[in-house]
Amino acid sequence: MSGIYIHIPFCKQACHYCDFHFSTSLKKRDEMVEALAKEIELRKDEFKNIIVETIYFGGGTPSVLNNKELEFLIDTVYKNYNVSNDPEITLEANPDDLSKDRIIELSKSPINRLSIGIQSFFEDDLKLMNRAHNAQESKNCLAEAVKYFNNISVDLIYGIQNSTNNRWLQNIETALSYNVPHISSYALTVESKTVLASFIEKGIMDDVDDELAHEQFHILKDKLEAEGFIHYELSNFAKEGFFSRNNSAYWQGKSYIGIGPSAHSFNGEERGCNVRNNSKYIKAIQQNKLPMEVETLTKTDQYNEYVMTGLRTIWGVSLVKVESDFGSLYKDYLLEQAEVFINQHLLYIEDMHIKVSKEGQFLSDGIASELFKVNTS
Repeated sequence: MSGIYIHIPFCKQACHYCDFHFSTSLKKRDEMVEALAKEIELRKDEFKNIIVETIYFGGGTPSVLNNKELEFLIDTVYKNYNVSNDPEITLEANPDDLSKDRIIELSKSPINRLSIGIQSFFEDDLKLMNRAHNAQESKNCLAEAVKYFNNISVDLIYGIQNSTNNRWLQNIETALSYNVPHISSYALTVESKTVLASFIEKGIMDDVDDELAHEQFHILKDKLEAEGFIHYELSNFAKEGFFSRNNSAYWQGKSYIGIGPSAHSFNGEERGCNVRNNSKYIKAIQQNKLPMEVETLTKTDQYNEYVMTGLRTIWGVSLVKVESDFGSLYKDYLLEQAEVFINQHLLYIEDMHIKVSKEGQFLSDGIASELFKVNTS
């Protein structure tokens, strides 16, 4: 199984916390869509004998494109790749773009999964984050979306300044009231060179509270698991049968092609990254050049990546896979490094897999870094 990720680098306005690549100017929109289609075509040989199971429109805000543009890009994939009979085709969308008419229009397209960037149902949270939509638009779009799509994911952010645990629980309960089968939830983090980082540095806004985020993570986990959701990845919860096929492939080390400026690609041994500049990207593609830097991953890089992604999931890190793919020295090293966390009940071994306990989940990225091997080649 492999996937194609298509980065749409446009947004109506900049969220204060976001460090993804995007532009608030849509002047190059037509050129960009043509360039995305051309890159899809230029890279078809990379998946010559591989079946594409997922197509994912991320951003940015992919829902700023109209259906004609989205379907043009999907058609280009179908013309150049071997696509499965039942691919998962996801569109990230913001509530302000999802009017009733737009939702109906999307439901008639090949897109069969919506990932909706709600973030919060409270107006002051949305203003603090500088979101383009308001709370009522969130509720309106979900009320309509569930009528036409059965595969919907909602994004929520916890650990927001001045938020309380009770308000966070209300956010979760509001999302659940629409019977969506998937919720992705992330702690608010301060990325360098964002407006949020600048506000905190200048004292305009308080820094994020890690203790609050930790508490709200466990409120989220307990509430969703009580409602029948499976916590299948650190930031992702789903009902049975609704795991994100696209994201699951990333976490399980499957190959994927990233299309568009700043998009990443991975084939198991190499990682590619496209230029993070719209004009440079378009110019290169127009000249039939791929504006990509490629990094060849050492065995240690591949081991570290597998440990990082594996620990974030319910599948954990397979000791059998580590030994077969990297050798017994790596397996012995992993067990030796993991021992202290096993003794602290933050990790445990089950069926030859190292997994993170409930107590260790919020700390899983930090734990993974302690299991990394230093690259000596």
